[in-house]
Amino acid sequence: MDDDGRRGIFDTPRNVKAVIYGLFAVCGVLFALDGFIHRHVEHPWESWFGFYALYGFVVCAFLVLAARELRKIVRRDEDYYDE
Repeated sequence: MDDDGRRGIFDTPRNVKAVIYGLFAVCGVLFALDGFIHRHVEHPWESWFGFYALYGFVVCAFLVLAARELRKIVRRDEDYYDE
């Protein structure tokens, strides 16, 4: 809740679920449309069904895992600026 007592649009779990289901629906439709869209490909594997969806998922997952490891290197102590 805000300081003035009003509830935001995403404070209700029903609204959050609706947004998540909407995103899943959009992803599903775009994945299904992959079979109907003609692409001008440079490499043979780009013509595989769902290639860009799979590629995007793998790269995003890799970035998250790499950021977790990078955090261990660049992290500072909690009192770093107090010293």
